[in-house]
This record gives sequence, structure tokens and C-alpha cells, in this order.
Amino acid sequence: MTIRAGLDYRSAGVDIDAGAEAVRRIRDLARGTFTPGVLSEIGSFGGLFQPDLTGLTDPVLVSSADGVGTKLKVAFLAGRHDTVGCDLVNHCVNDILVQGATPLFFLDYLATGRLSPDVIEAVVRGIAAACTENRCALLGGETAEMPGFYADGEYDLAGFVVGIADRDRLIDGRGIRPGDPVIGLPSTGLHTNGYSLARRIVFDTLGLAVDSAPEGLDGRVGEVLLRPHRSYLPLVSLLLTEGAGGVRAMAHITGGGLTDNLPRVLPPGIAVEIDTRAWTPPPVFTFLQRHGGLTDAEAFRTFNMGIGLVIICAPDRRGTLLAACRRHGEPGAAVIGRVTTGDGTVRYG
Repeated sequence: MTIRAGLDYRSAGVDIDAGAEAVRRIRDLARGTFTPGVLSEIGSFGGLFQPDLTGLTDPVLVSSADGVGTKLKVAFLAGRHDTVGCDLVNHCVNDILVQGATPLFFLDYLATGRLSPDVIEAVVRGIAAACTENRCALLGGETAEMPGFYADGEYDLAGFVVGIADRDRLIDGRGIRPGDPVIGLPSTGLHTNGYSLARRIVFDTLGLAVDSAPEGLDGRVGEVLLRPHRSYLPLVSLLLTEGAGGVRAMAHITGGGLTDNLPRVLPPGIAVEIDTRAWTPPPVFTFLQRHGGLTDAEAFRTFNMGIGLVIICAPDRRGTLLAACRRHGEPGAAVIGRVTTGDGTVRYG
């Protein structure tokens, strides 16, 4: 048998040197997010974290995992990679926030066909910035080079967050009652959902490019579609402190919109009525609905329509929460509906 000489990992499409360079750049970004609980270095086989349980009587860990979805396709077209990392962290943080948890640490997974240290650094820079904003540590992650699996210039991105809450302060919706007001907090745009439909309308139906500035949008296509998914932690953590005892449920409005996400927190025998006249969606939603010929039902089940997070509270806490929103720089918070008896659905009027 003749052994073929001259083959190595690089010839198979995996550049170990590029991987080492990416890790070198990532290490400093991650270190900048470290909180006192971090006990390990980047590069360890497992991340070590010791939580501070001061003030917690019955601590519960709350975790979530998610990705950025086909919003990445817009990043590839625009050649901009510094916002999708923020999207990833903020989406995951919001998912545990609505149950009353604060994040402890975050881990990421990035897989690509051909590893570019510049692209990896830009993505992780966004992840690190969002971790810093959300006061959680980027504890570790994985970067995988998979030639032949992803097209050149493309990658996939996923993340995992672990947070903590006191068990008796978990927010689970069991206290919801008919007559409770539904408060909506504004989104910054599409966040990370509905991009398969949005891309079809914008790029396939209309034939626009990322640098197009069509009438009806408040910016260039790439800029509007890449606006980062907002983190609600800075605001909501203040609201929970100042409106303690009044928040009965929260819902992160992601895939499925208000239609599918509000029912996830409703107890049996409860429904929600939404007044669509209570807020004005950002221009991107009107643009997509008009040019895509979308019915209201389709639009509200695909997109967040300008509402990124919903709070259901006791009636006597509505004024306190809205006043706190204004005081902390969120004048767009508004009562967008009310709780009724019903079959667990969302009705629009």
C-alpha cells in the first residue's frame, strides 16, 4: 500500500493558525467581561463560575439557548458583523429576564466554513459588548471551522445564558387576573425574528440592495435590518425594584409575535385583548406589510410589530410602572391591552 504524502489539516480546509489567532483576539475581549465569579481562563476545557448567593434564600438557575437566525444573511450581504453578537446575547438575556432572572454568564458557539480572524473578532466584540451591558461574563465558547459544510464567508451563531433568581421571586403568570393591564415596551425593529419573510420581501420581491434607501424606510436597508435586538434588562431590573409585587407576568416577543408569545405566560381560562391603535409601529413594519401584501394576522404572528417585551401587572401598579418607564428614559411604554377571561388566545382590536 502506498501512503500518499503531503497532506495536512490546512489542505483539508482547516487553518489551525487562523484559529489560534482568532482565539488570541477573543481572549482579551472575553476577559473584559469577567465578573468576580469567574474562576477560569479562556481556553480551559470548562468554564468555572462561583455565583454570589448573598441575599438569595432559595436560588434557582434559569437558562436559555438561542441563535440569530437568517438575520445573519443580512450581515453577510452588508459585510458587517459587529451587531449580530449583540443580538445573540440580548435575545438570550431577555428570555430569562421575563422569568425574573438576572444573567450570570454566557457562552457562544460559532461555526464557519473558512475561519476569518477579522470576522470572528467582530462577532465576539459584539458579544462582549452586550455581556458588559448586561453585567454577565463571557465565560467561554467554541469556534468551529467546518469546510464543505458552510459556504465561504458564512457562519452560524448560537449562544447560551445562565442566570439566577430567588425561587419566591420567579415570575410565572400564575397571579394574572381578568382586568390586568398589558404594558408594551418598544422594540428597536425586527430584533431577531421574521427575517426569512423580510428578506424575501426586500431582496427578492423588491430587488433592493443593502445600501438602498427606499421611500418608507427610515434608513438604508442594511442599517434598518441590522439594528440590534434590544436588551430590556437595564430598564426591567429597575421596574422590578420600583414596582415590586406588581408584575405578574412578562413575555419576550420573539418568533410568533404577540400572537404566540403572550399565551405562553397565561394561566388556564385567561385571554388577552390587544388594542393595535395604542402604539405606532416603526416604519419597517409598515413597509414590509405593505410591500409584502401581509394581512394583519400574518404580520402580527411573524413580527413583533414594534413591541419587544410585554409586562402584565396588577391594575394598581400600572401608573407606577409607566411613570418609572418615563423616568428611566422609556417614554414609549404604553398600555396596549388588557387581560380577559378566555381560551388562552390573543385577540386584536
